Amino acid sequence: MTILCVIGARGGSQGLPEKNIKPVLGKPLIVWSIEQAIATPEIDRVIVSTDSEKIAAVAQDAGAEIPFMRPTELAGPTIGKFQVWQHALTFCEESFDEQYEAYVDLDCTNPLRDVSDISNAIDQFQVGKSNGVDAVFSVCEARKNPYFNIVEPDDDGYMRMSKTRGETVLARQSAPPVFEHVASIYVLEPAFIRHATHLLDGQAEGYDIGQEKCFDIDSELDFKIVEMLMHEKTGQING
Repeated sequence: MTILCVIGARGGSQGLPEKNIKPVLGKPLIVWSIEQAIATPEIDRVIVSTDSEKIAAVAQDAGAEIPFMRPTELAGPTIGKFQVWQHALTFCEESFDEQYEAYVDLDCTNPLRDVSDISNAIDQFQVGKSNGVDAVFSVCEARKNPYFNIVEPDDDGYMRMSKTRGETVLARQSAPPVFEHVASIYVLEPAFIRHATHLLDGQAEGYDIGQEKCFDIDSELDFKIVEMLMHEKTGQING
């Protein structure tokens, strides 16, 4: 029984073209995640699922395996993670003749995580498995709370609180805790991947990664923020 890590990186990014290999502090973005996965002691195999020959070459040079090119039908902007996970899991089980105790997905658009975060999320999953946990994924405390300062229009167009439990919450500290889903780390039970269609179909726990690591790259502004935070974190300027 081993732990498989799959890093997904399709080539057709629309918000920021070729973002997955865009240099962050002189290093292609995806390489940060590959190096973190390789450095995680619990992970036994690191592969990249991509439809791009250019991304595949960068990933292979960084030490990841490229056992397949992702099929075109799984490379569009509307394809969800679960379909990509199912394809990668099935391919690896059959091609390597291996059974996996856990499937780890690292989102390559968020290099802010630490290796210790990956290990901690895996440990949380392994502890929770005996209690029926199907998945552990990264979250952080939400910066805006729908019980306190997120509003939405009602049927007449007037603003109301997005969520309520009766009385209006008058202080942020009194609002129920809510969390943001952070695109960074996912640890999943392989059987759950085979039979589910959404992360929240089963019993999923959140791993609190902290607000300082919650940014991922979808736009040029995101890129500038993440690169600034990576500079502060690593002290590096250019590779």
